[in-house]
Amino acid sequence: MAGRWLMPAPAYDEGIDARLLCIPYSGTGASSFAAWPARMGSVEVLRVQAPGRENRLAEPHYGTYERFADGLIEDLRPWMDRPFALLGHCSGALAAYETAVELRRRGLPAPVLLVVSSQVAPQDGPYGRHLAMDDEELRADVVESTVRRGVRPNPGMVDLSVEILRADVEANRHYRRPSPERLTGTRVISLGWEGDSEIEPFRTAGWVACADDVRQVVLSGDHRTVFEAPDALMTLLRAELGGVRGHADPDGRLSGPLVDEVSDGPATG
Repeated sequence: MAGRWLMPAPAYDEGIDARLLCIPYSGTGASSFAAWPARMGSVEVLRVQAPGRENRLAEPHYGTYERFADGLIEDLRPWMDRPFALLGHCSGALAAYETAVELRRRGLPAPVLLVVSSQVAPQDGPYGRHLAMDDEELRADVVESTVRRGVRPNPGMVDLSVEILRADVEANRHYRRPSPERLTGTRVISLGWEGDSEIEPFRTAGWVACADDVRQVVLSGDHRTVFEAPDALMTLLRAELGGVRGHADPDGRLSGPLVDEVSDGPATG
């Protein structure tokens, strides 16, 4: 459904030089990034809310990363007047990559930066501990995660969380790209975390085959540190996104080697 993917609603603000869209991992929603700032200097931070969770719980699950990309792109189209970046964590990294691929396929502006955190490259997957779990094992994992956050598990909420997690895991399981579609004009950061026991940093090496400009970065932290908005990551993103508005024409349309021109034709999804 259009108009519900970006939280909060993007601002009409001439002081915004770029937008950063953050996509969470399986079983979670936009609130995962609640600790992140709404702005990083002139960069507006937007949390991506996919259907089938939190305030979009009544909507059907997106099912595949291709359909995820379709929905997100439709909401993003009015906000392509500024350079933008995509950051996806774990399974969200695959959704972010597929969105970047689809944007280029449609001739729409490509993200100037794609950050893929804690995820193997598309051609190396699917990979992850949830893929081998049955529903009871997923339930135990949800309960353990809830307790670790200092929250008392509610059986009804646990049931709901397992349903969402299962649907997200199945989207990951069925995502196949035997060979990557190489991104050009988009810088890629393959982000690993030193203490990540779920996706060890060495497993992310395959991203070098997915774009012309790939930088591998390993930061201190574990699989969930990204949601804490750690200073090292904030500093990295500010450095990467600083000054990118220089790649926009005076009329606001993106151009130059980092992005494609906006298509005058209709969207295909």
